[in-house]
Amino acid sequence: MQDIKQKIEKISSDFKKIEETLDLKKKETELSKLEAESTDPSLWDNQEKARKLMQKIGDISHEVKKIKDLRSEISVLTEFAKKDGLSSDLNKDVNKLEKQVEEFKLTSFLSGEYDAKNALVSIHAGQGGIEAMDWTSMLYRMYTKYCEKRGWKMQVVDLSSGEEAGIKSVVFKVDGLHAYGYLKGEAGTHRLVRQSPFNADKLRQTSFSLVEVLPEIDEADMPELKMKDDDLEWQFFRASTQGGQNVQKVSTAVRVKHKPTNTVVTAQRERSQIQNRQIALDLLRAKLWVLEQEKKDAEKRGLKGEYKPASWGTQIRSYVLHPYKMVKDLRTKVETADPESVLDGDLDEFIEAELKL
Repeated sequence: MQDIKQKIEKISSDFKKIEETLDLKKKETELSKLEAESTDPSLWDNQEKARKLMQKIGDISHEVKKIKDLRSEISVLTEFAKKDGLSSDLNKDVNKLEKQVEEFKLTSFLSGEYDAKNALVSIHAGQGGIEAMDWTSMLYRMYTKYCEKRGWKMQVVDLSSGEEAGIKSVVFKVDGLHAYGYLKGEAGTHRLVRQSPFNADKLRQTSFSLVEVLPEIDEADMPELKMKDDDLEWQFFRASTQGGQNVQKVSTAVRVKHKPTNTVVTAQRERSQIQNRQIALDLLRAKLWVLEQEKKDAEKRGLKGEYKPASWGTQIRSYVLHPYKMVKDLRTKVETADPESVLDGDLDEFIEAELKL
């Protein structure tokens, strides 16, 4: 039973360090301020702003509750540990709590300026035609499954299907606390090696897809990043559909070009043109943020390590299905011989290793 007592002491010690890092008092103060803002009668005049505020309140409330719940559970177990004749069943509770604290510890690694934000994720098929587009659809499914397991909401912003199968490119938003912090390490080139299901000779095929991850940035987050109306060129068109009864009869899809940087984004998944305009502006703002990051590249190399935007030259992970089975991360060296589970959304081991780098 001495081992259980030592384990509880370590859990308690680790949690105190995490509490100091997360600063519960500061979070409670921020929560009170946001809740006061939510009582403004004019808040819902701007529904998008109100939605984001309520989501932020929900996220911080959840985090505050989790900290308090863990503190309470640790306190109870600490009292048990002071007694003699501890039950062996207590070990299950201790192991469960140890895992919860370990998972919560990851939050302390998410200290970047935008790590707590929602994420805007893009996946683009590389060269290879239908094979690469099928690989892109597999990656999209993998991230969909991962987000479902974390309880995050996903919203497709733009999707371009392949002519025969798969996806040429897809852009989706992930709503969830620290979504960007967890997913930002997924940016880069993902490589697949397998026997081609589209080739009669079952030849081995290598495919590439590029993943980009951006934070959803509000105008208030970067007031210096102004998007003047004169710099924006808007186009409106009918959203692409599969036809049938739901075919679009009005031009709800939007495309906006930022003329000074020649940056173009598209949003077409909502039925409302107003909603698609807002989504497009959020995506454009994130793209412009990346350009600002690249301008500050030299400074970032000196202060925080090299900044690497997602590009075809930044391969991060290989997924091999033939002639053997393996997924290997080229940065953390984490690997597994069970690619099926990874492609089914079991990404925790890879993402946690990247966070701890």
